[in-house]
Amino acid sequence: MKDNKRHVNITISGLVQGVGFRYAASIAASRLGIDGFIKNLQNGDVYVEAEGERGTLDEFIRWCKSGPLHARVDNASVSEGEFRNFKLFEIRS
Repeated sequence: MKDNKRHVNITISGLVQGVGFRYAASIAASRLGIDGFIKNLQNGDVYVEAEGERGTLDEFIRWCKSGPLHARVDNASVSEGEFRNFKLFEIRS
């Protein structure tokens, strides 16, 4: 952890692919000043690594637990990770 920043890994399951989840997450991350990446997993889940200030990162985690309008989040598991000092938030394939 650096200063007040932290890194989390989030795996989100449910109806989270094909509903604009990654795009909406990138908008939410940009709005909150979150850096990292999001990608689809082969099993149908979405995986996120996110870094930011503690408060805004908590807000982003809450967003991931509900997702965009057409998504259905069944589970979002969050674990702490090693700070990697990402410089932006990107959608990966």
